[in-house]
This record gives sequence, C-alpha cells and structure tokens, in this order.
Amino acid sequence: MTGRVTVLTGGVGGAKLVLGLCHSMKAEDVTAIVNTGDDFTHHGLAISPDIDTLLYTLAGKANAAQGWGREGESWTFMQALRSLNGEDWFALGDGDLALHVLRTQRLGEGEALSSIVADFASAWRIAAKILPMSNDPVATRVQSDEGELEFQQYFVKRRCEPAVRAIRFEGAAFAKAAPGVIEALSDERSRAILIAPSNPFLSIDPILAIPSIRRALTETTVPVVAVSPLVGGAAVKGPTAKLMRELGLEVSATAVARHYGELLDGVLIDERDPPACLDVPNARADTLMNTIDDRKRVAHAALGLADSLRG
Repeated sequence: MTGRVTVLTGGVGGAKLVLGLCHSMKAEDVTAIVNTGDDFTHHGLAISPDIDTLLYTLAGKANAAQGWGREGESWTFMQALRSLNGEDWFALGDGDLALHVLRTQRLGEGEALSSIVADFASAWRIAAKILPMSNDPVATRVQSDEGELEFQQYFVKRRCEPAVRAIRFEGAAFAKAAPGVIEALSDERSRAILIAPSNPFLSIDPILAIPSIRRALTETTVPVVAVSPLVGGAAVKGPTAKLMRELGLEVSATAVARHYGELLDGVLIDERDPPACLDVPNARADTLMNTIDDRKRVAHAALGLADSLRG
C-alpha cells in the first residue's frame, strides 16, 4: 500500500477536502478527478468552474469567504460589460478571465483540456494532480418544472429555484475518461478512493455517468469511502437538500449512501447527524470544514475509515 489517494470531486466542498488531504500527506500523492459537467461557453469563453475552483484553492488563490473565484478580484470587465447591456448573470472577474482566455485559445488550437489544466497547475506550483473527468464534452441538463435547463442557467442564473424532476448528462455515455483517470482508480496499491462531500447528483453523478469510470470503481479493490455532504442532517450550502426532496429522497446520509450503492465500501457522516440506518461500514466525525484544521480533520477521518476497511 502506498500513500496515494484519489478523490472524485466537484467544486467548493470537494476542494476543501482535497486541500485537507494535501496538508495531511504528500500533496503529490493526491489525485483529484474533477467534474466537467458544469463546463460551458459564455461570451465565447470556455469556462470550467469546478476545475478552476480546485486550481484556485490548491494554489492559495481562492476567495476565502465564498470558496470560489479569486481573492482580491476586481470587476472592471463586468462593469464595462454592463455598460453595453451584456449578459451579466455569470460573473467573470478580471483575474479570472486569464484562465478562461488561455483555456479557450488552447482548446481552439486543438489541445486537450487535461493538458491545459496540468500546465496551469504546474505554473502555480500545485503538486497534487488535477484531472478533468474527461476531455470529451459532457453537459449536465436539468429537467425542471420550467422545462430543460442548461446547468449554469439553473444553478447560477435561476439560483436553483426551478423544481427538479430529473437530471441527465449529455454525452456521458460516449465520453472517455481523461488520461490518468482510470490509472488512478485502478492502482491497487493506493490507500483510498474518496468521494468528496460535493453534491451527489450535480457534481459526482456526471463523473460516475462515464462508463469506464464507473466500471473502474466497481472493479477496484481499493476501499471507496464517501464523505456525506450533509452536516447535522442538512446541507451546509447549495441545493443538495432541496434537490433530494424534489427527487423524492429523504434528506439523510442514508439516502446519500444508498444513492452510491454498490460503489461504496464505507461512508463518513457528520457527528451531529441523526441516527442512520446504513448498509455499509461507517464512521462519524465533525465534517464541517471552515478552517484548514477542519479540512485536515475530515481528511484524517475519511482515510482512517478507509484504512479500517482493509482486510
């Protein structure tokens, strides 16, 4: 067994766990497989929100208060955009534009997203590996009471207000895992595979919808542990609880564990959660991650559970 750990993650919540791992072990032994179902084109620019959140967080550049975007950001571009009556529902900071412009240019020249992300991480001296789930386009589509919505239209423009009836991941069935993804999931010498406390339905399911990724998780002998996104039986932020109710699910760690089903070997739940009826081994910890010490604590607890699951 080596110290290698692979994490399936979305944006803010998952980035906190990944940062905790990087402060708890050798960062170069951490691999983050990141959702790209949120990616979209806006004002002609290729935007990768979850990947950029990982980049900013691990580089120490993230906005500490909101968890996404850059610290010390300025907004001259948005002010100029509004003066021309441009669409302003998705905020693009002046510093943030650098990633989007360079990514768009390089994608247009035929480079793969995984190669571009690796170069960005290297430029910012990020030791952990940040891998997009796929270089192929996968788009999260929300079936709502207002019809089908593109993910960012639902999540940002409409602030998750429409009631969700179903979610689909366009292109996932034919998408290939990005280079390095299957290798990370199939390395039987690894210590653990963790599913971050990201939204299971909007951030993790797009990753699991790629057939080769799901197959690798099914076949691995490495312990797979999910960290529940619920704290004290409720979502810390975001639409997780609202979404679960709209999909007819109980808002509980039990429902989260059952959603992942046979992929899981264990689940870490918050110590304040009500008693749970779980079909897999589990442990409890304080999973609220406000500080770097909190993030390290959750990382240690998840790894401790994974270690206990080895025969």
